[in-house]
Amino acid sequence: MLTPAEWRRAAGLGAVIVALHVLGFGLLIGSGELLGAGIGITAYTLGLRHAFDADHIGAIDNTTRKLMGEGQRPLSVGFFFSLGHSTIVFVLAALIALGAKGIAESARVHEVTGVIGPAVSGTFLIAIGLLNLRGLSDGEPRGVMLRLYARATRAISKPWQMYPLGCLFGLGFDTATEVALLAAAGGAAAGGLPWYAILCLPILFAAGMSLLDTIDGAFMNFAYGRARGSATYNLAITGISVAVALGVGSLQLLSLAGDEIDAGYLGYAIAALLALTWVVALAVSRIRSVA
Repeated sequence: MLTPAEWRRAAGLGAVIVALHVLGFGLLIGSGELLGAGIGITAYTLGLRHAFDADHIGAIDNTTRKLMGEGQRPLSVGFFFSLGHSTIVFVLAALIALGAKGIAESARVHEVTGVIGPAVSGTFLIAIGLLNLRGLSDGEPRGVMLRLYARATRAISKPWQMYPLGCLFGLGFDTATEVALLAAAGGAAAGGLPWYAILCLPILFAAGMSLLDTIDGAFMNFAYGRARGSATYNLAITGISVAVALGVGSLQLLSLAGDEIDAGYLGYAIAALLALTWVVALAVSRIRSVA
């Protein structure tokens, strides 16, 4: 159960997410015929889709596990991560809206950020995956690499620190959803639409992504909380999250070598597997209580 303070924090998160929806759809409606409803809805659904990217799920779930292992109740991990990620998308769309399309779409900018984003996300996912793997044995990290990884992930000791990490993840803006959103913003700018009409697109994108990322973080709070009462369930849910972090982190680093890896539907599979594990554990618990 949540404490009154935790309910207040949850209500604050909900208020911000609602405000993003109101602002985004308000600008869309206010633009009238200038910006069709279809492109606005597309931007929103792209945000919802982006929240299911495997690197989002891996980062949010494993960070939640780490912080809960330190005795916290981190309800806002997904919220701050998505807010940081959305900031990068918003800045790029704003550059396009203000006429700096050349900067936002510069090949050099994409080349640099295309290295930074995957390098940061891949390294972080592997680091926190190994740390959580070690945490299953309730011991201190041993070995040079494990100690280095432990130090690297100590930078995330509070949920709000996921905001800058989300910004760094967002720098690799080469995913299909982000490319589609920026292409839509570029098309709107080329059509001579006013800046406020164009900016509703990244806001709607942020609204959709923050909604599902926040729900993911909250769900993992309850999933890991329940895991404390069952060693088998704890091993299963943590094992899945660790495997996701290590696997997705490795894919991110491999992409730096130019290997094109299509993991478009991997996030959906991971989310379904985690949810199924939780449902099965809940059903087993109910059966045992009745028996």
